[in-house]
Amino acid sequence: MTAFNAIRFDIENEIARLVLNRPDQRNALDLTMRGEIELALRELRAQGGAKALVITGAGGAFCAGGDLRALSESRRPAMANRERIRRLHLWFSELLGLEMPVVAVVDGPAFGAGFNMALAADFILATPRALMCAVFIRIGLVPDLGGLHLLPRILGLQRAKELIFSGRVLGPEEAWKLGIVHEIVPQGDPLAAGMAFAERFRHASTDAIGMAKTILNQSFNLDRHALAEMEAYAQAVVMETPYHHAAVAKFLDRKPLDFVWDSFSSPQRKGGDDA
Repeated sequence: MTAFNAIRFDIENEIARLVLNRPDQRNALDLTMRGEIELALRELRAQGGAKALVITGAGGAFCAGGDLRALSESRRPAMANRERIRRLHLWFSELLGLEMPVVAVVDGPAFGAGFNMALAADFILATPRALMCAVFIRIGLVPDLGGLHLLPRILGLQRAKELIFSGRVLGPEEAWKLGIVHEIVPQGDPLAAGMAFAERFRHASTDAIGMAKTILNQSFNLDRHALAEMEAYAQAVVMETPYHHAAVAKFLDRKPLDFVWDSFSSPQRKGGDDA
């Protein structure tokens, strides 16, 4: 497995872990970290065997966004800046389209591009000290790293405009009420909570989840007929998987299925409970 400096990446018990690891800079995205995330995602796809991916940050921060100090020290022509942002989407598209559940565990600030990276996950778990902000407008920028695509789809257009135009900070309770955060987890060991949540997917069909996710990610852009064709194709494929055959056999034999969401214990709590 590749050696990394700005991130930590490994796979344990079929769950991949990607930890942003520049705690002195609150895990701000510099060029090294971006390149290493791209390598890790490529390695994850090539290696196979993982059932889910957990993303978090080290040192009490998820990600403070882009590294403004590095940006200010190396001014570029406008077209070079345009290309730099376009290159972000090479790995961000890989993350967004990853055909497995992705769980972001937000502890501390997730600002700017860090907020958008969390939004790319299928589930966001947040600690009581999590803070989220589409901060771009406060420094005279527009959202990048998919924020203009993701926020309206998660919140609706009007609420997305409000968060982007105001640049205000969301705490975990409000983010949970808005539907951004799936659950609020205890402060103690956020990564362990994320791993426990993700491990339930070890019992699920990664093929079925992956194909459903790919179609869902396009569901706002395609009409009903196109989606019906994608549905028919996906269903024909997963009906021939060993997982489906085994599940049908268990069902017909009146045996418990491997994946029943409510049967898995989890340390997570809903928003509004005590930490």
